[in-house]
Amino acid sequence: MAPPQTGVFEPPAAPYTYTLPQVPLDAERYPVAPQGLELEQVHVYVRHGERTPVGVRLAAPPASIPEHWIMCKTARQLQAAVAGTTGVTAVVSEHNDDFLRTRKVLERRDGSSAEGECLLGELTDLGRQSTYNFGKSLRDLYVDRLKFLPNFLGNREEVYFRSTNIPRTMESLQQIVHGLYPTKKCHPEQVPPLLVRNSQDENLVSNTYACKRLEFLKIGFAQAAAAAYNPMLENLDKKLSKYTGGPIRVDGKPRASGILDTIRASVAHGIKIPPEFEEKAVMDVLERAVVNEWFSGYKTEEVRRLGLGRLLDDMARKMQSKVEQGHKDPLKILVHSTHDTALAGLLSTLDVFDDKWPAFTSAITFELFKRDPVAEGRSIMQTIMSPFRTKSGPEHFVRVRYQNRNLPLPLCAEEGQHLEGRPEFCAMSVFKARVKELTPVDFEAECAPK
Repeated sequence: MAPPQTGVFEPPAAPYTYTLPQVPLDAERYPVAPQGLELEQVHVYVRHGERTPVGVRLAAPPASIPEHWIMCKTARQLQAAVAGTTGVTAVVSEHNDDFLRTRKVLERRDGSSAEGECLLGELTDLGRQSTYNFGKSLRDLYVDRLKFLPNFLGNREEVYFRSTNIPRTMESLQQIVHGLYPTKKCHPEQVPPLLVRNSQDENLVSNTYACKRLEFLKIGFAQAAAAAYNPMLENLDKKLSKYTGGPIRVDGKPRASGILDTIRASVAHGIKIPPEFEEKAVMDVLERAVVNEWFSGYKTEEVRRLGLGRLLDDMARKMQSKVEQGHKDPLKILVHSTHDTALAGLLSTLDVFDDKWPAFTSAITFELFKRDPVAEGRSIMQTIMSPFRTKSGPEHFVRVRYQNRNLPLPLCAEEGQHLEGRPEFCAMSVFKARVKELTPVDFEAECAPK
């Protein structure tokens, strides 16, 4: 049955353009560390690529944002090994009779279907391209420019790839890995696994499933945001209600977060939106309300600890292993495919959040550096004065970057807590001490309802 054309969007053949503040990773303008610092390890947390909205909204006239998005034409071919009669899974080979080839097609509620139509919340062709480009930019930077990673991956212990167990993040990570280490640049016996965790163990997001206390706290902050921002949203009713079918509220129907999601996904894919949603004054209010609903709780220590303390602890432990073992620890780069909520939560926890919803494929990078006195190249005066130094400075530093910008951390702003004259290089000891404060001692006990 041919799909109806009403409410269908299929992108033009012309290249996509962005009108959102999308900031691809810029390898050329990356600020190289000052002489005397050697890059040791890199931790990357990247939001998945562009996706469809997670719900159908604004589909009715006059908004007329399409209900059906024909933007998932790639990655529809599925390959699977089929178990034989002996119960042993067949070897995957194109010459194997037990090798199943098929394709995935979305069926609508009326039984019709359309090739290339996306599921709700699915990574689109654009999202696949942007995450592949992100992986390629990682290669441009850390392989080609800095020579930090090997050109050919012959030891998978040097890399670590992990995703939340959600299709759009898994597919994004696959694209990133392919951009960073294409098949021809990876030893066939050293292909690194894509790691996932069970839901109760997941810490790449703020895990309310595993922590009921956190769920309770978040509900409270969301209710406070509704009380504070619903009056501001009410001022937009005359402009927007004709499109939304009712007043937008933080806790209403439609919810402010849902409307923001649909608008941002539409704009990222070049879909025409009502002109009122292009007004900065309108979008600022909407974004501010949603950001406060989701992230105001991160201004408190308890939400920080229960939300992302375990993730920061994982990172700090891996950094400490590198500090202690040096070259004996081969791990150089860790890439985590996650969500906008994780990025905003991390930024908030470190007091560097700009209160802007993270864009698709945006990323936070934590770089670990080691001081190398030999490469530092001391001046004659430094050499003369060195016997009179009473105390050596920090030996390891952490630099945080987001959207191609260095983020000096307030936690290490005081003198002696960062590289002299370079506040963006936080002393590892100071960073680790703060992470320890943020790490739950007994996660299950702290998560128990109170």
